[in-house]
Amino acid sequence: MQKNRLLWASRRGMLELDLLLQPFVENHYDLLAEDDKQQFHLFLALEDQQLFQWLIQKEQASDSNIQRIVNIIHESRKRSQ
Repeated sequence: MQKNRLLWASRRGMLELDLLLQPFVENHYDLLAEDDKQQFHLFLALEDQQLFQWLIQKEQASDSNIQRIVNIIHESRKRSQ
């Protein structure tokens, strides 16, 4: 997926998700391994409410690949602060 399309896909219409996903795409996505990039594309196809629950760590994803993406996003935020 082209970077511009990926940035558009990371705009979710939910401010909390936008604030987490857009900086991740802008600053960290290019550093991901190809497998993680593919998993991130699948991650973006999921429901906003579910993504939000995982990203605020209220729930954990049952799929280990999705949970890996959640963990990568959290780690990227720690490095950016």
